[in-house]
Amino acid sequence: MSDGTATADDLDIRLERHRTELTGYCYRMLGSAFEAEDAVQDTMVRAWRNYAKFEGRSSLRSWLYRIATNVCLDMLTAGNKRARPMDLTESTPLARAALSPRPDHTWLEPMPDARVLPAVQDPAEAAVAKESVRLAFMAALQNLPPKQRAVLILREVLAWRASEVAELLDTTVASVNSALQRARATLAEREQSGADAAVSDPLDEEQQKLLERYVAAFEGYDMTALTALLHEDAIMTMPPFDLWLTGHDDITGFMTTLGASCAGSRLLPVEVNGLPGFAHYKPDPEAGGFTPWSIQVLEISDGRLTGFHFFLDTKRWFPLFGLPLHLEAETDQVQEGA
Repeated sequence: MSDGTATADDLDIRLERHRTELTGYCYRMLGSAFEAEDAVQDTMVRAWRNYAKFEGRSSLRSWLYRIATNVCLDMLTAGNKRARPMDLTESTPLARAALSPRPDHTWLEPMPDARVLPAVQDPAEAAVAKESVRLAFMAALQNLPPKQRAVLILREVLAWRASEVAELLDTTVASVNSALQRARATLAEREQSGADAAVSDPLDEEQQKLLERYVAAFEGYDMTALTALLHEDAIMTMPPFDLWLTGHDDITGFMTTLGASCAGSRLLPVEVNGLPGFAHYKPDPEAGGFTPWSIQVLEISDGRLTGFHFFLDTKRWFPLFGLPLHLEAETDQVQEGA
């Protein structure tokens, strides 16, 4: 095994090979795109500093996961638990809608697929990985104590053996199995209170057409067409505001009142949290063209849109997704079905 004999010259390359999967692991643990990247950077620094002590007693990958787990558990000792708006408040009728922001650390954050999902050959493995970063599953993970969270991710998502997890956490196989059983029970309770998005990987023809119709309806600000695409119990959220709306009447009513400035917007497709998404640019009346407004994440079930999530902190999200901070008026970059 070469893990214990790698030179400093190639150590950077060896560590970087694991960055994407480690970022995915830390993101599932922490619920924050930026905290996950900070945790991975801390992991890499610790690995560099302690590599001489590593001695190849385990694989480099296992050792990095051990460091990353400890980093995440340290970050979670403050009890920070991220959420979606519907995890914190009751749905607000449109007549009482008010835009009340909460601090950034309150919210479960979106993440580009490319930063957390390593390329894999097995379609089934790829589908499981995508499901494990979807917003509903991520929100459910936030309800688990940190060590249970780590056990469930390592066992159920990354398919580690119980003995491997026990070694990583310095505990027993029995303890790992008990933690996994409790974590599964908690997630089962969550699943009964709200269905996850039923999205094919890749999107099937019906879902592709649904997205094409959505883009046409949203860019045309056609509320009749949009209503036809929304499930009657569809949910719309807009972090950092804690407001969330239920049902197509309140959603389209909001869009034509408080959200009326989004008329004439442009949408560019993005891959986010294992789900269909769009970078949403609205008209810029001062500079012309279009200015960033939100990263949209869409949830689909039974041929309708069930979740409609706008993440509004564009100064952070658009650079994270590698998106331009301005579109010219003549730009037409939306590729149908992308």
